[in-house]
Amino acid sequence: MWCLDWILKSAIIPLLCIMLTGCMVGPNFHRPPAPVTDTYTGAPQPLHTARIAHLGKAGKPQHFVWGEDIPQQWWILFHSPALNKLIRIGMRNSPNIASAEAALRQAQQTYWSQWGTLLFPNVNLQVNGVREKFSGASIGSASSSIFNNYTAQVNVGYTLDFFGGARRQLEALAAQIDFQRYELAAAYLSLTSNIVTTTISIASFRAQIKATLDLIVEQRQQLHIIREQYRLGGVSEQSVLTQETLLEQTRAGLQTLKQNLAQAQHALSVLIGEVPDERSIPAFDLYRLKLPTNLPVSLPSVLVRQRPDILASEALLHAASAQIGVATANLFPSFTLNGNYGYVGNTLAHLFRSGNSIWSYGATITQSIFTTGSLLAARQAAIAAYDQACAQYRQTVLQAFQNVADSLRALQHDALALRAQRRAEIAASNGLQISEQQYHLGGASYLTLLIAQQQYRQTVIARIQAQATRYTDTAALFQALGGGWWEASYRCVKNNSGKMVFVVDQKKLASGRYS
Repeated sequence: MWCLDWILKSAIIPLLCIMLTGCMVGPNFHRPPAPVTDTYTGAPQPLHTARIAHLGKAGKPQHFVWGEDIPQQWWILFHSPALNKLIRIGMRNSPNIASAEAALRQAQQTYWSQWGTLLFPNVNLQVNGVREKFSGASIGSASSSIFNNYTAQVNVGYTLDFFGGARRQLEALAAQIDFQRYELAAAYLSLTSNIVTTTISIASFRAQIKATLDLIVEQRQQLHIIREQYRLGGVSEQSVLTQETLLEQTRAGLQTLKQNLAQAQHALSVLIGEVPDERSIPAFDLYRLKLPTNLPVSLPSVLVRQRPDILASEALLHAASAQIGVATANLFPSFTLNGNYGYVGNTLAHLFRSGNSIWSYGATITQSIFTTGSLLAARQAAIAAYDQACAQYRQTVLQAFQNVADSLRALQHDALALRAQRRAEIAASNGLQISEQQYHLGGASYLTLLIAQQQYRQTVIARIQAQATRYTDTAALFQALGGGWWEASYRCVKNNSGKMVFVVDQKKLASGRYS
C-alpha cells in the first residue's frame, strides 16, 4: 500500500512539469539571411583565365565552374601522391586537430551534463544512522538516555521551467556544440590548406635554388673572363668590381632561398605533427604538380552555408540569442516543487514498518523584488552581447566574400603575370640562342654570351615564382570557398588507447569532372 501511495504522490511532479512548461521567453533565433548579391566582384567575373603558351599543363587556362560544389578532398586535384600522403599523416597526428576534437567532446558532454539537471527532477536517496545520548538536564530532568535513530528517505526536487530559462540555457549549450564542430572543420581546412601551400613553396624554393646555382656558375665564368680582360688592359677595374658585387649578391640570395626552404620544411614537419626534420620531407618537384583547371565556384548565396568560420560565428550568435532568453527568464518568478517519502525508526529491523513512514510535498515560489536593477542590467548585457556577436558575424561574412573576391582576381592576374614572365623567358632564351650562334661564328664575345645566359636564368627564376604563385592562389580559392568540409560527417570512434575521439568520415571523394 505504501508503494502505491508513494507512486501517486511522486506522479504529481511530472504531471505539473507537463502542465507548466509551455512557453519560452526571449527571442527565437533565426539564421541570418545571405547577402543579396550574385557576384563576388564589382565587374562581371570571366569564365576562365588566360592561356599561357609554351608552358605545357601549367599554362592551361583555368575555367570557373559557377554553382558547382567543391570536392571534399580538393587537394587531390594537384595529382601528387606524396602531398596526399602528408595530408593523411597531418590529419592523424596534428595537435591542432586533436585539440579541436577534444573541445567538441567537451562541449557535448557539458550539454548532456546540464540536460538531465535542468529538464528532469532531481531524485536523491538519503540514509542516515545516528546513535546519540540525550541529557535530561536540557528539560529540567536528572535522567538521560542513549538511543539510535535511523532514517531512509527519497527526496525529489524540481524547478519548473515555466518561462523557458532552462531550455534557453540548453539551447545556448547546443549552439556551443555547433561552434566547436565548425571549429573542428575549420581546423581541418586550415591544416590541409597550409600543407598544400607549404608544399608548393618547398617545390618553388627547390626550383629557384637549382636555377640560382646555374646562374652562379655562369656569373663565376663571366667574372673570370672580366678579370682576364682587366689583366690585359681591356676593361677597367670598375667592371671587375661590378661583376664581383653581382656574384656575391646572387650567392647571398642563394642562402636566403636555402633558409626559406629549410623553414618551409620545418613548418611542414610541424603541420604533420612531427618534430622538424628536413630528411622526412619529400623532395617536391614543381613541374610534377598538376594545376587544377576546372575550379568550382560556389554561388554567393551558398557561401555563408559552407564556410566553417561563418558557421562558427553564426553558432556564437545563436548562443548569444539564447542567453537573452536566459536573462529574461530570470526576471520572472521561479516555481520549485519538492517532496520526500521515507521511514524513521530506532532499530533497523523495524525501520520499514508502516507506522514509521514519513512524507511531505510542497511548492515554493520565488520572485526577486529588490535587486538594485542587477537582473535588468544582466538582460541588457545579454542584448549587448548579442549585438556584438551580430556585428562580428557580419564582419566574418564580409571578410569571407573579400577572400573569395581576392582569390578570383588573383587567379586572373596570376595567369597574365605568368604569361608575361613566360614571354620574357622565351625572349631571353631566343636572345641566348642568337648569342651562342654569334659566338660560334666569331661575331660575339664570350662575355656577351655569358650575359645572355645570366639574363635567361633570371627570367627562369621569375617564371618559377609566378608559376608557384598561381598554384598557391588556386589553393587559396579552395580555402576561401570552404574547402568542401560542409560535406564531411563526424563520427565518434575509439582510438588505439580506447578513448573516444571524433574523426571526419571521408568516404566522399572528388568528382571525376574536376581535373
